[in-house]
Amino acid sequence: MSKSEQKIFSSVMNGVGKIGIRGKTLLIPEMDRIGSHLLAAVFRSFGIEAKVLETYRGIELGKQFTSGKECFPCQITIGDILWFVKQERSKGNFDPERYLYFMPETDGPCRFGMYNKYQRMVLNSFPETKDLRIVALTTGDGYSLEGLVERDVVRNLRKSAYFSVVVADIVNRLVWRVRPYERRSGETDDLVDRSLSRLVDLFERYSSQGEWRKIEDGLGMIFAAARDLVDTEIPRKPRIGIIGEIYVRSHEKSNQDTIRVIEKYGGEVVNASLAEWINYTTYSRLRDAKRELNIALMRLDLDVFLRTLKKVVNFAEALFYQEVKLSQLYKQFLRWVDIHRDHRIGELEKILHKTDVFKFDVGTEACLGIPGAITYAREGFNGVVNVYPFTCMPGTITAAILKPVMSHFGVPFLNLAYDSSVQPNRDMAIRTFMYQANQHFIKNGGRKER
Repeated sequence: MSKSEQKIFSSVMNGVGKIGIRGKTLLIPEMDRIGSHLLAAVFRSFGIEAKVLETYRGIELGKQFTSGKECFPCQITIGDILWFVKQERSKGNFDPERYLYFMPETDGPCRFGMYNKYQRMVLNSFPETKDLRIVALTTGDGYSLEGLVERDVVRNLRKSAYFSVVVADIVNRLVWRVRPYERRSGETDDLVDRSLSRLVDLFERYSSQGEWRKIEDGLGMIFAAARDLVDTEIPRKPRIGIIGEIYVRSHEKSNQDTIRVIEKYGGEVVNASLAEWINYTTYSRLRDAKRELNIALMRLDLDVFLRTLKKVVNFAEALFYQEVKLSQLYKQFLRWVDIHRDHRIGELEKILHKTDVFKFDVGTEACLGIPGAITYAREGFNGVVNVYPFTCMPGTITAAILKPVMSHFGVPFLNLAYDSSVQPNRDMAIRTFMYQANQHFIKNGGRKER
């Protein structure tokens, strides 16, 4: 690489990375509405001001400063931050030194790893945003928070953040389980809208103290209220499992309310969880560290062996905590409403190894979506939908592999690729898919595959 090329590359890295967040306002893009607001509440509990950006209002700005070849979430998130800056400047109170923009990354073969670099280039092109720094966590170290806050805070902050992710998943799955069976239309959404501010308050007050029981008590009240909304006379509906790219499948505006459309045509939906990605990241780093440990052992390299052993222990401890907390919370709230349980990542790897349709070593969300769809089929779901950004590599891989696999199971399968355009045949495609899912339901019910 020439010196000029090195200079160009370094310019997109300046002001991007592990940056101390004390004394700043952390701007968090909205992906899942509940999850984003609970995560911001966790940061505020630890004395870090955090704000969830208003989303999709700046989509035209996102299009203006991208070419269309970028991954769709990149357009949305750059539009969100540019919209925020525009609104703040109109009020005359935007100071880039006061804010930090939160944009994590991946080190795998996915364009997500380049979002913050490209967005750095866009922000550098404006005098008012060139000093706005980007906080970047990376899958390379399992989304470690080292460098963001004091070392004695890192552990508790990470645990609280993960707790907020699982709670968001549980609330979402409560909504999807209850809403298709509510007595009066809109009651479930009204309950969640009222309850979200209460949950945010509980996370702000108790996260940093580790008093999660009080948060769980508040969540229990939501479950009790939601259970009372169900009309027990409404028969069970076809169950539809959603997999795909985490941002688009979780962001209602970018997927054009896919879940509500499926519900409108008679389905009950379970979307892949947010925690799945966090667990997968930790699991993958542990897997990599174990491989490095074996190599060091074969080479009899004691120094590398001891350093790697420490990594193995740290990632193993993190994964153990995540899986135990996940299991405990679901078990606790399944007593109220029979929401769909979440799975362990190791179970997905076993499915790939046994079926030999894909390799876990390849990485990307394809090694979550493919076994995730197989799991839905084996659990008796009546259809599977793959939601992903247009031209997404993992999404396209998943689409190609799962078509014959789902055909083998006899389960209806639909690929939905999204950009910002509204395709006139999408509603018809979902209606047709739901007809097939209903026929599958009539024939098979919710019978589990053996």
